[in-house]
Order: sequence, then structure tokens, then C-alpha cells
Amino acid sequence: MARYAYTVQDSKGETSSGALEADSENEAINSLQAKGFFILSILADKAGAGGGAKAGGGGGRPALRDLVFFAEQLATLLNGGVPLVRALALLGENSSSKPLQFALAQVTKDVSSGTALYRALERHPKVFDTMWVSLVQAGEMGGQLPKVLKQIGAYIHSQAEIRGKIVTALAYPGVLMTVSGGVLAFFIIRIVPVFAEIFASFNVKLPPLTAAIIAVSNLLVNHLGALVLGLTALWFVWSAYAATEAGQETKWRVFFGLPMVGDFLRNIMIERMLTTLSTLIESGVSILNAISVLEGVFADNIVFRRVLAAVKNDVAGGKSISQSFKKTGALPPLVTEMMFMGEESGKLPDMLVTLSSFYKEQIDQFTRRFNAIIEPIMVVGIGGLVGVIVLAVFLPIFKLSSLGK
Repeated sequence: MARYAYTVQDSKGETSSGALEADSENEAINSLQAKGFFILSILADKAGAGGGAKAGGGGGRPALRDLVFFAEQLATLLNGGVPLVRALALLGENSSSKPLQFALAQVTKDVSSGTALYRALERHPKVFDTMWVSLVQAGEMGGQLPKVLKQIGAYIHSQAEIRGKIVTALAYPGVLMTVSGGVLAFFIIRIVPVFAEIFASFNVKLPPLTAAIIAVSNLLVNHLGALVLGLTALWFVWSAYAATEAGQETKWRVFFGLPMVGDFLRNIMIERMLTTLSTLIESGVSILNAISVLEGVFADNIVFRRVLAAVKNDVAGGKSISQSFKKTGALPPLVTEMMFMGEESGKLPDMLVTLSSFYKEQIDQFTRRFNAIIEPIMVVGIGGLVGVIVLAVFLPIFKLSSLGK
């Protein structure tokens, strides 16, 4: 018989370590699971603590699909009775993402030495953000780590899906604008100067529209370097201003104030907040801690970050989350009223899921409508600009022909 050192977690979430003798590792695992323990690690003769994980190159961020796969596969392995350390080592060795592989090698080593999983993940903020850490902590404390990992996978998949729809909605207009911009640049830089020389040779007074188009053409042809330099300097000035709190607030106020697009951006933020909040609360994270996690999620958006800071202060002071959000005025009345009903009925997570589904549908509708209307709008717009340039070129020709007659 061999001796096996183990670290386990009971149904109350308390961690303990010990040793037992068994004919094989599988027998030792079955013995511990029969007692209702969740196995964090099990090692024969204190060897192989690292689980064989390879420490590849790190420093970057893994793709969302890699994180989804990791969360779902880890949950599957744990549900199948595989010890946590072995599952982490297996997934780390077979990960196609170098940053994730590197992080899991370190996480496996930390967990095998008795560190809680959420503490081990916390040491790799580029790979596992505050959302991961808080949910895994709740799962470990509640003895429901596999279930929580499934929720993490579903959450990341949902956010990646929305991001993909936004990218798809913007890709076609981006390509169309690039091609159209190239056509306009060709007209202004190559065609207009030829006609400008012809008109200059006739010494004829040009119509205001033609003079304006020729002036723009001369600016682009003769002063392109200075124009690029000026725009670059302007960009650096704006970037420096946007790095300040006042600049960030101005930036987001401008974005949210844009026609059509502003409401779309706000809906994206609200959906993300509701989905994150519902996932956290469903996993057993307290409302106050959930709001703290949300502050990290919205670290790049000063408007929502300030709203969440105010909400957290009110919740810490004893107010309900619906009252706190209502006081800020950042969310539509529909959201705060449904939050209130969820609190009254004790079904706040379910109500948040319903609200997030509503906003996902709003985002879907906008992307479908946007794709449907953007093509005719851009075709008409670009066609109108080309028409103006052609008209500007032909107006002096009409004038010269009338003078010839």
C-alpha cells in the first residue's frame, strides 16, 4: 500500500489536509469522495507537486474562447471526480494559449501547496480578472466550484457573442467607408488638379463650389505632410486630455450623447452590468462584493464607475440596490422597478437575468437594423459627395462653352 497526502474541502467550504494509505490513487480518491470531501489535491509520497505543468511564455492575455474552454473543461473534470490539481495540470499542459498555459502552471503549483484556487488565480490579473476571482471564491466557499465554473463559461461566452455581433455590425460600414474614402481621395488628388490647370489656362472666374473643391485638392496635394502632422498632434493632445478624469467624463458624455449610437452604447453597458451582477449573485457573492467587482469591470468607464461607487456607499449604508440605482438616475425606470420587484419577491437574480435578456434583444435589434440601413445611407452619402465633385468640375466647363458660343 502507498501513502497519499491530500488537501480536501468539506461541504461547509472548510479546507483540511491529511494522509491516508491506499492500494492506488483511484482508491484513495474514492475513499475521500465517499466521505463527502471535495478533493483539492492528492499526491503520492509528496512527489509531483507541480502536476507536470509546463511554464510557457506569459505576459499576454488569452483569447475569450480559451477562457470559456478552460472554465467548461475544468467544471467537467471536477464533476467527473478528477482532483483539482490534476485537472489544472492537465488543462495547462494541453492549452493552446501560451499566456493561459503559463498562468495555469503557476496556479497548479500554488494550489498543490495548499493555496485556495481563488487566491492562486488572483496572482494572475491579466488572465483572471476580479470576476473570476470573486466567483471562484464563492464557489469554493459554498462547495459548488464546478457549478460556478459553468456559470463563468456561460458568462464569458455571452459577452464574447455580444462583442462579435458589434464587430460584425461595424465591419461592413468600415470596409465601405475605406473603399469610398479611397475613391474620393483619387478624385480630389488625381482628377481635380488636372481640371484646375485647364481652368487656370483659360483665366476664367471659377464658381464658389469649384474654387472650394480646388482649394481642398491643393491642401491635400501640396500640404499633406503638414496636415498629417497637425492631425497627429491633435490626437496626442486629445489622448493626454482623455487620460484625465475630466477628459474621460467628457469622452463618455460625448459617446452617450451621439444620436442612435449613444443609446446603443448605453444599452451595451447596462446589459453587461446586469449580466455580471446576476452571475455574481447567483453564484453566492454578496451584493456589496458584487458591486465592488462591477467597479473593476467598468474601470475604463468613469461614468458607470462613479455610479457604482455611489450605489456601493448606499448599499453599505443599508439601502436596497434598487433604491440605490434609482437615486443615481443612471438606469431606466423599468430596470430599477423590476429590481425592486425582484427584491420584494426574493427573486432578484431571476429578474436580473430577465432584464439582461431584454437588453441583449435590444442590442440584436439595433445591429440588425443598423446593417439594414447603413448601406443605402452610405451609398447615397458617398454618391452625393462624388456628385458634388463632378458638378464642381463641370460648372466651369458649362461656363466656358457658353462663352465660346
